Amino acid sequence: MLLAPLVTCLLIAVPDLLFDRVPPLITLLLIGPLLACARLGVRHTVLVCCWSAVLGLAMGIGDDAVPSTGFGIRWGGLLVGCALTVYAARQRDRLHDRLARAHEVARVTQTAILRPISRTFDGTRVCTRYHSASHESAVGGDLYDVAVTPYGLRVLVGDVRGHGVEGLRLSAADTITAFRELAYTSPDLTTLTTGLDALLTPELGPEDFVTAVLAEFAPGEVRLVNCGHPPPLRSGRRIELLEPLVTSPPLGLGPDPRQYHVRLQPGDRLLLYTDGLTEARDAEGAPFPLLGEAALALREALPDEALRALHARLLAHTGTALADDLALVLCQPTEATVPAPVP
Repeated sequence: MLLAPLVTCLLIAVPDLLFDRVPPLITLLLIGPLLACARLGVRHTVLVCCWSAVLGLAMGIGDDAVPSTGFGIRWGGLLVGCALTVYAARQRDRLHDRLARAHEVARVTQTAILRPISRTFDGTRVCTRYHSASHESAVGGDLYDVAVTPYGLRVLVGDVRGHGVEGLRLSAADTITAFRELAYTSPDLTTLTTGLDALLTPELGPEDFVTAVLAEFAPGEVRLVNCGHPPPLRSGRRIELLEPLVTSPPLGLGPDPRQYHVRLQPGDRLLLYTDGLTEARDAEGAPFPLLGEAALALREALPDEALRALHARLLAHTGTALADDLALVLCQPTEATVPAPVP
């Protein structure tokens, strides 16, 4: 990287040093420092500037123009230009450091808001995987959270829909905050959903909403509330989508939450996900075959490996990086017990 601007300056100076009749090219020596400040750091830029200044002085001596006013103006202009390139390189380094700190803040924010999970809660193994389509931040509009409450393990997976990447991030954080506030005191999922809607609606824009699915694990079953979100997938003796009997609008659009129950046999797994999984397309526009690919990926013995395999199959299908946010939460009860009575 350093060699390119040095060689560029030398190629500019050589014709003037070898042939006296070549017009003065000293001003063009500024090309080297400009190349250096665009790609290199301050120290390398200073080195290239010194090299340009020495070559410019050598060109003036070779042409017997050093005492002249014209050479002094051109060489002085070269020095001023070199000083400006050093300043530009310093500002670029500062901007790079600020960007690196911003990325670190985003990473810490993701860990606080969307904490990676791979552990057992109240008899259920929970593993997560998250991908943000935004290059500027590790947090997007998809969200998930887990809470161990007096009513059992509760899981939230949602997707904020609206305008503006920053607005999506803030709404995702607001949704998780509201879930953490209400999950421990709401006696059932319908009450929890109604409370979430009441807290989020004033914070959402007129065209914004949050699709969400909430799960509550009990011995031998899972209780679900779905508000306009892709249906969970149950994998066990057979693989199927757990569609709600009555559809409900998303949060922020006046949901009518209805709780439904699904039995979980020993070895069953429940996959909660966002539409980054179902809406992924290959180069020809074909959607991701969720049931078939999930049936193969979820055969992996460990839940973490199953999620990793599913994500790998998704990338193989699209052939490129994912264009949408993606949240995956895989839950597997580790204790085989009879279903609890529904209060």
